[in-house]
Amino acid sequence: MGWSVYAGTPDLFKTEHLVIFSRIPTQLDELWGYAQSIAAEELKDTAPLEYSEINPEKVKETISKINAALDDKEDVDKKVKQKLNYAKKHWPESLARYDEQEKLLAGRNSMSKTDPDATFMRMKEDHMLNGQLKPAYNLQISTQEQFILNYTLHQTSTDYQTLSSHIEQYQALYKDLPKAIVADAGYGSDENYGVLARKGIEAYIKYNTFDKEQKDGIKAFSNDSLHYNEAENYLVCPIGQWMAHIGNGQRVTSSGFVQLISRYRAQNCEGCPMRGVCHTTQGNRVVEINHSLRQHKQAAKERLNTEQGINLRKRRPADVEPVFAQLKHNHGFRRFLLKGMSKAEVEIGLLSIAHNLRKWKT
Repeated sequence: MGWSVYAGTPDLFKTEHLVIFSRIPTQLDELWGYAQSIAAEELKDTAPLEYSEINPEKVKETISKINAALDDKEDVDKKVKQKLNYAKKHWPESLARYDEQEKLLAGRNSMSKTDPDATFMRMKEDHMLNGQLKPAYNLQISTQEQFILNYTLHQTSTDYQTLSSHIEQYQALYKDLPKAIVADAGYGSDENYGVLARKGIEAYIKYNTFDKEQKDGIKAFSNDSLHYNEAENYLVCPIGQWMAHIGNGQRVTSSGFVQLISRYRAQNCEGCPMRGVCHTTQGNRVVEINHSLRQHKQAAKERLNTEQGINLRKRRPADVEPVFAQLKHNHGFRRFLLKGMSKAEVEIGLLSIAHNLRKWKT
């Protein structure tokens, strides 16, 4: 179960620095072009900067070459001289700072200057009702009978990306794995179902359309409703027409997980009486199917609808939600006091111990 905890002061977004980074090569190219226009002889044997490998040292070197070429020229534009002086003083420093921030971001889109480990996330408690983002950590906990068994902090706001490392830490702590895991639809992904299956853990985890399917059933013309003949690798459309396999592709998720996607095309949709409700694109209907996810979803549905699955689904909110209620509302923990992920982990660890002791005492 996940919960984003406020951790620092909003200050830095990656896009702002990408804009600055992109301007430097353009402006440097303009300066180089100007220098060539009035000092072509001095620069004829000098190679321009390779922008694919731009770095502080190369920028310094290029500015020095331009200054050397223009040094004896009397008709140099004053604005160009000012820009060169500014560039020499600020651009290498800006690039070095950008490189350092890229290392701190480590693939994220944002961070806080007061706590570089924290990532901007949308808070559930939005008093201004404007979708404000705040630097935070995504706290994941495993509970049993309202005792905290495991906790992990993450720099991503999406819960499904946290499950694998959360399970790994559980295994490292207890030298064992749980027999089953119960979680909400935020964790139901192809990657997570696969990880749990390989580890021999029963996954009582909903996928994103599970509740809607339980209430309304599967839509008659959705991809999930199409019958699949595994032996001959074809789909059957709503009126019984074969949809032939026309190729495979890959889709990479934000976590780097590679999904195999199969494409199928109907043979002839022209004149079909169901064309208007089946699909509205031109030509014959083409669908993309992730067979791995489809199998995992079917297995999850069957498992969740067993007697044990129904009981576990009912118990989950009464097990994990009261723990968050205790931490947030009864004990006022809504923001980390310490900065940095390692210190925040110590803080939540102490809170977890205190929670378990109170629970054990009562």
